[in-house]
Amino acid sequence: MQLSGFPAAEVGFDRAGRPAGDEGAAVRELAADRATTDLVVLSHGWDDDPATARELYAALASSLRAVSGGRPIALACVLWPSRRYAASTGLEARLDLLRTLRSEHGSTIDAAADLVPALPARATARTAFAAAVLSVAAPGAQDVEDASTQLLTLPGGTVMDRLAKPASGFVEAARQLLDYLTYYELKTRAGDVGERGLAPLLGALARPGLRVHLAGHGFGARLVTAAAKARPAASLSTLTLLQAALSHHAFAEGGTFREVLDRHVVTGPILVTHTAYDLVAGVAFEIASRITGLEHGCLARDGARDTPEAVTAELLPAGGSYAWHPGVPHNLQADRFVHGHTDVDGPEIAHALLSAIAASYRSGQR
Repeated sequence: MQLSGFPAAEVGFDRAGRPAGDEGAAVRELAADRATTDLVVLSHGWDDDPATARELYAALASSLRAVSGGRPIALACVLWPSRRYAASTGLEARLDLLRTLRSEHGSTIDAAADLVPALPARATARTAFAAAVLSVAAPGAQDVEDASTQLLTLPGGTVMDRLAKPASGFVEAARQLLDYLTYYELKTRAGDVGERGLAPLLGALARPGLRVHLAGHGFGARLVTAAAKARPAASLSTLTLLQAALSHHAFAEGGTFREVLDRHVVTGPILVTHTAYDLVAGVAFEIASRITGLEHGCLARDGARDTPEAVTAELLPAGGSYAWHPGVPHNLQADRFVHGHTDVDGPEIAHALLSAIAASYRSGQR
């Protein structure tokens, strides 16, 4: 398999991180080839199906080819069961999506759906609705960075009261709650696939002379960061997070992924693109702020905050010269070139990624 002339292979995982398809055989073969010196592992974000993910990989590969200058890289393309947020504004579409994501809890979600007509008028219905949908959330992925620790333990009525706005009322509160639960399920899946699926595969690929670079978009950025967290020190060369669905405190002291920095897992640059034009990645964190009354935000909008090592920089035009620092996040303000959550396959992104790969060779980095 090739993408724009680069050797490439796919690897699939199920929602729990178990390998699917050929169980990574094609990627292992690609990594074992001594001609492969730099393996770039790519993970899509909130795509509904493999075809959409492949479109992203093909477009990014095309941009990489256009600016590569002949640098030999190979691409490992991760496919995992992500989903988009509900496109409709209605509750029915959101409940259907939750049924798809948490199919084993269909009867509980059906019971919540039966309460929808009573939401505007009955406090008991609102309490029961929120309690029902919150009960189906996958356990184990709660943290304070996105307020999931608080939201999943508050009484249902309290959640609905905090989310309700005077102008839109309790039906809008229910929409926001369901959108948050979609985010939470995808966050959980991405973490599981990264930690239980991709990280062990990376361990199996390791060999002298092979540099591994991780790059993920949206929830895929969470996936590759979770994989990095599960890898040993100095095992990765670069980490690129494109409009990441991660808290802006992910790398701060006490942050979910702080140990990636503290253990020096990544020897080369860590890239974090962020832009005010990303109106998608921050939705769950805006909801979190209404739950707690505190400020919550995401890497995709703000970059890495309260992270002393983080370098403030800008996404440059293709051909621009970066001053990379090993092992630390670079907050690349991307307003000039990234104009939406999915606008991550252009030549500027490709150039930054390849520039970081080149920098990982300097100073003898892995």
